[in-house]
Amino acid sequence: MPVPEPIDLWFCGQSRVIGVYLLETEDGPALFDCGPSTCVERLKAGLGERGLELRDLRHLLLSHIHLDHAGAAGVLVREHPGLRVHVSEVGAPHLVDPARLEASARRLYGDTFDDLWGELAPVPKRNVEVVGGDVLELACFPSPGHARHHVCYVDRERTVYAGDAAGVRIQPGRFVMPPTPPPEVDLEAWDTTLDEIERREPERLAIVHFGVADDPERHLAELRRGLREWAAVVERGASEEEFSAQARRAVDEELLPEYEAAMPFWQSYAGLKRYWEKRREAA
Repeated sequence: MPVPEPIDLWFCGQSRVIGVYLLETEDGPALFDCGPSTCVERLKAGLGERGLELRDLRHLLLSHIHLDHAGAAGVLVREHPGLRVHVSEVGAPHLVDPARLEASARRLYGDTFDDLWGELAPVPKRNVEVVGGDVLELACFPSPGHARHHVCYVDRERTVYAGDAAGVRIQPGRFVMPPTPPPEVDLEAWDTTLDEIERREPERLAIVHFGVADDPERHLAELRRGLREWAAVVERGASEEEFSAQARRAVDEELLPEYEAAMPFWQSYAGLKRYWEKRREAA
């Protein structure tokens, strides 16, 4: 397989925020993640630039069901009923009936939900495939931490299609930002996930936010360090404003709009705050 290049979905009119990946598999073209329904037309345009139409896709491989990665799945299947949607066992029921997922997201995003994400349509159960250890000729493994239902895929060239498990890094930037939104951030599980990614000795990381990282060893080490540092800041009692100000100082100024669009700092703060609250409740 050639080195992958993301299809830029121009989320909310902004480049280098959400990128999905086209893969050639033993059973025809597959898409890794699909973005939200608000980006479907741009997705179709990106496929067209590669000589394909939506109906040419055979498979949709989902890292997890957050709306920036999987929100358009139901709309795509409605337009292309032959599309097979691969997702974790935990995520699958929420594709078939997204009512709880949508209600939770509407509480988080309020009046901005429709403009950001658009329609969240159900995926018929007959189109859903629960992933195992192999999907087509790709290896697949659980990668919780960002979300408990997250999975990664690895091709024969040792490209890890990492979703959010490998963080946010807007190319050509070098800063690796931890994406820690509520409600399921689990730092211990994430540390194990990074071990699992490293154990596979990847040549590159295909990152949805945004682009391909060809220095996986440095990249993963920086993410591991960033998770520890951000968690410690919140544990010490920093306010959302203090946390966000510190995070912004770490980002290249010229790439700050893309980083904030990909993973708003207020969400990362809320996720880490919730993580520590759950730890205290369990103690």
